[in-house]
Amino acid sequence: MAEQADLILHGGDIVTLAEHRDEREHGNERRHGDERGEAVAVKDGTVVFVGPEQEALERWRGPHTVVRDLGGRALLPGFIDAHGHLGGIGLQAVIANLLADPDGDVTDLASLKDKLRSWAAGPVGADSEWIIGFGYDDATLTEGRHPTRDDLDEVSTERPVLAIHQSFHLGAVNSLGLKRLRYSAATPDPEGGVIRRRELAVPPSYGEPDGVLEEKAFTPASDLALAGLPERELLMLFATGAATAASFGFTTVQEGGTTLANLKALRDTAAAVPFPIDVVAYVKADEAMSSALDDPIGVSDTYKNGVRAAGVKLVLDGSPQGRTAWLSKPYLKPPAGQPEGYCGYPAVPDDAVVAKQVGTAVERGWQVLAHVNGDAAIDQFVNAVAAAGPGRRPTVAIHAQTAREDQIDEFARLGILPSFFSMHTYYWGDWYRGTVLGEERAQDISPARWALDRGLRYTSHHDAPVALPNSIAVLSSQVTRRTRSGHLLGPHQRVSALEAVRAITINAAHQYGEQDRKGSIEVGKLADLVVLSENPLTADPERIRDIEVIETIKAGTTVHPPAPAGRTGAAPSTAPTPHWGCSC
Repeated sequence: MAEQADLILHGGDIVTLAEHRDEREHGNERRHGDERGEAVAVKDGTVVFVGPEQEALERWRGPHTVVRDLGGRALLPGFIDAHGHLGGIGLQAVIANLLADPDGDVTDLASLKDKLRSWAAGPVGADSEWIIGFGYDDATLTEGRHPTRDDLDEVSTERPVLAIHQSFHLGAVNSLGLKRLRYSAATPDPEGGVIRRRELAVPPSYGEPDGVLEEKAFTPASDLALAGLPERELLMLFATGAATAASFGFTTVQEGGTTLANLKALRDTAAAVPFPIDVVAYVKADEAMSSALDDPIGVSDTYKNGVRAAGVKLVLDGSPQGRTAWLSKPYLKPPAGQPEGYCGYPAVPDDAVVAKQVGTAVERGWQVLAHVNGDAAIDQFVNAVAAAGPGRRPTVAIHAQTAREDQIDEFARLGILPSFFSMHTYYWGDWYRGTVLGEERAQDISPARWALDRGLRYTSHHDAPVALPNSIAVLSSQVTRRTRSGHLLGPHQRVSALEAVRAITINAAHQYGEQDRKGSIEVGKLADLVVLSENPLTADPERIRDIEVIETIKAGTTVHPPAPAGRTGAAPSTAPTPHWGCSC
């Protein structure tokens, strides 16, 4: 009875992803990770046995043991979110859905406006100061352009309106929205941002704004609009995000690039009722650095009520699909109002500022994540990391969409871990080919194969709310690299299903420094598990996208589907300060 397990799982395809000791010590040289087990026993939230079914039942089954037959389904380690925005996932569920297929049904400006009107009259929108929607993509709209102030004036002239681009780096407001922001023909573009104009003019007039805002011109609009959401919705964003992430098989998620106020709200929420899954937080670097405290973040390797803070995040450029990412070579087609030869622009033009932020973070023992989509931004980050030297945890290049092969070499030399937003190949692969980069350069976005060839433990993320936190889509995009149109984009950068699974399990655990307790099904590790309808390692690669998440288990307890009583996070006493800027 001393060895009675709480739970025994058997009768399915169990993928452990266990690594041999020499592989752990020597990196990526001979890892296998596809070892199978017949049964898994769990006690006190920890895996205590992996091996033959008969031995599991004879040794670990007792009168109170729950024995579960998987019925031929697959059991894998719980998925680990290498980069996303927990509050943004909750936000995605609250405001108007302007996404295109397969995540929504907006196809043109008319359907976009209908969605905004419908939301404005609904239970959340009726109490919101602004009319807000998220997820439109000019690459998929029939008109092939952003909505303008004139389009959004058709939604309302009595309430400000904000339509947020799927990248969360751009958006459009109506005329009243521009007035609330105090943007006029006399307003210059902020550093690191652009107010698009109807016509360009000569200062002191810069041209009347057309409603479309980029980067640091867009951020005040999103902050102001989201602050006007009903407080009851703001209070539940983190809990809603955690429940949604768990439904996609995630047992560890990220709140990436948050504010200190939101970090406090996150901790307050977890103190009331701990989250059903683990949350790792990273604070905006400029805010953390400006604090008078040595450690305003409270960085820790351990979780308290399911939350821990791990470091800081820098944002060094924008969005490739929004054509604000900072490239070393020009965009194939510059956006409206930009000249031939346009390469985007840096978010932090001063290299010395970037180097100081990275160096200070390393000195303080904070892990550094950097949003770097364009190769010019990657150069800026690589130089800063080289000057700072190694930290306690690997520095992480978030997205690294257009990383050149020589930059992947530098990642390997400096120990920088690339975390690719691999779903770009599906969502924007066609847009990259025809508008952003051109056919040749588009082939190597999200260059996972280059990373593997250099022994790097790359990870892959969903960056929700930019896309749904869809773990299966993350896997499929790495293996097939199919675009929306079905085009095969850069077949030489495809990876195996095993490598794709590793990118959201054991590799992500290494990224967080949690490989000793997460990322594989091994004795002594947490029983963080996911049950899938089919094993992605044996499924037809083109059918991986059809696999379903059946159950998510965190430390031996099922968190999805939720129990009838519903274990959800409670609201903190103070609502989060709205700032859900994403990183696509």
